[in-house]
Amino acid sequence: QVQLVESGGGLVQAGDSLRLSCATSGRTFSGYAMGWFRQAPGKEREFVTAISWSGGSIMYADSVKGRFTISRDNRKNTMYLQMNSLKPEDTAVYYCAAATVPFATYNSAYFPSWGQGTQVTVSS
Repeated sequence: QVQLVESGGGLVQAGDSLRLSCATSGRTFSGYAMGWFRQAPGKEREFVTAISWSGGSIMYADSVKGRFTISRDNRKNTMYLQMNSLKPEDTAVYYCAAATVPFATYNSAYFPSWGQGTQVTVSS
């Protein structure tokens, strides 16, 4: 069983930046893809970005492309999400998730393990 703990959320103004981290334990980190999802109030959870086991393949939702950057450090068992040019519509609880496959995917069915989430609030 893999454990995931997110950190780095907070309250920022539009245009600011935040960096989220996801520390993992309990399973080999380097062999599996990882992802970030988010859920805004009253909305369904949505895909944000995913990264393959090696970091060589990355996917982004269109809404964050060019503003967000996902990365991972397999030596530290940690994944990151650098969020720049934040917008009020980025306000949500952000969840990191661990996949059971090595390739990047937007399909949440491949992500059975989730963190507790971290709140990101962007004021206008």
